[in-house]
Amino acid sequence: MAAEKHPGWRLAAFATPAIPLSAMLLPITIYLPNYYEKDLGVSLTAIALAGFLVRIFDLGLDPLLGFAIDRTRTPFGRFRPWVVAGAPLTMVAIYMLFMAKPGVGVVYLTVWMLAAYAGQSFASLATYAWSAHAAPDYNERSRIYGWWQLFTVIGMLLILTLPVIAGRLGASEATGVHAMGWFVIAAIPITITLALLSMREPVVKVATHTIGWGHYWGMIKQPSVLRVLIVDILMGTAPTVAGTLLFFYFEAVRGYGRPETSALLLVYFVGALAGAPIWTALARRIGKHRALTIAAVFYAAAQAFTMISPRGHVAGIIVMFIAGLPFSAGSILLKAMMADVGDEVRLRTGVDLSGMLFSLLTGSIKIGTSIAVTLSLLLLGAVGFQSKLGAGNTPEALLTLSVMFALFPAALGLIAAWLIHGHKLDQAAHALVQAELEALEAGPTGGLDLSPAFVKTSPVDVAEDPPVGRM
Repeated sequence: MAAEKHPGWRLAAFATPAIPLSAMLLPITIYLPNYYEKDLGVSLTAIALAGFLVRIFDLGLDPLLGFAIDRTRTPFGRFRPWVVAGAPLTMVAIYMLFMAKPGVGVVYLTVWMLAAYAGQSFASLATYAWSAHAAPDYNERSRIYGWWQLFTVIGMLLILTLPVIAGRLGASEATGVHAMGWFVIAAIPITITLALLSMREPVVKVATHTIGWGHYWGMIKQPSVLRVLIVDILMGTAPTVAGTLLFFYFEAVRGYGRPETSALLLVYFVGALAGAPIWTALARRIGKHRALTIAAVFYAAAQAFTMISPRGHVAGIIVMFIAGLPFSAGSILLKAMMADVGDEVRLRTGVDLSGMLFSLLTGSIKIGTSIAVTLSLLLLGAVGFQSKLGAGNTPEALLTLSVMFALFPAALGLIAAWLIHGHKLDQAAHALVQAELEALEAGPTGGLDLSPAFVKTSPVDVAEDPPVGRM
């Protein structure tokens, strides 16, 4: 449990898998549906059916994977086997998806999309849980997840520029899709090797008995777990809804063309890249939950401002850059906060359940975003919005689109700020949790209580007065 401050180069090397693991998701959802329908002749019905089947599978995959990670004990480590297993599975699936030939159908798409998402989940979920143990210190966790988010945004930027570069060179859209696939395939083994070589897997004392479902039930009931999960859903759903409606809004309401809107999307992610170190530094100064409260309010204000911001290319660039600044805050700070919550859960239950905790964090957001995106598109259809009409849509349709793009995500951001403001596991409370864990692990048994029914009252609950500075 002793805190270890890792050098920046080690954290950077360990986080490099975020580049391909994040980059692969954007083209699967943004580019491939259009490419399959237009170039490969796959019907939109088949594409939609494959996407639906994959989403149903994906919702249940993360909890099962988290359960498996918590039970994994091998000479190679607890997290490394899952990272290594995810690499070849993802590479093969990406090749089959991005290099597909005309004639593929719904079975082909479903099978290889399932494989791609499974491989990505293997590697990403295992590394999230590994990061929590590699950086047990309260502030060190903000650093390690800050590097992950930094490379996540870099991966998004790189993958978005490849089709643009291909187009400028006169290549076909298919060539741009192939280039994205080869980029991911080449980057996965390189970055995962860097991660495995750069960071040792710490030995954590855990119960030697089989983890039971009673442990998970005790974990779910904890207020700190529920608070972080709900805020993660809110802060993940808001930009997802806005991203889904972005091209509709900027073309129909703001009067931009498709190339200009694509450029503004890149500017947004540049803002996200610039914002990542800002929120990490702020968290070190005032605490993670306070920094996240500020970021959520900032996001809400910036998103709402898009409705009244000046028109024009320069104004659009400035507004999108500012709107992108808080994008990284949730991904960095909520993962770091869940790692802190994992220590509290271990103190209460007697076992390490970090695999399941992070599976809930990655799985719950999929449910929230799926529902919100579906409902927003259905609402646009209900008011008669048609993208081909652009500014010629009815005033009611354009107003609905504006509200769903700007005000609905802003409202989610404000609710998230209100909820996370009441988070009690700050740096002082977390230090008390770690002190008790160290005392227990240094006890006569050399470990924690082995009973699934064991419930330990954490220092967060017993403190009559909150530590100075705690909200």
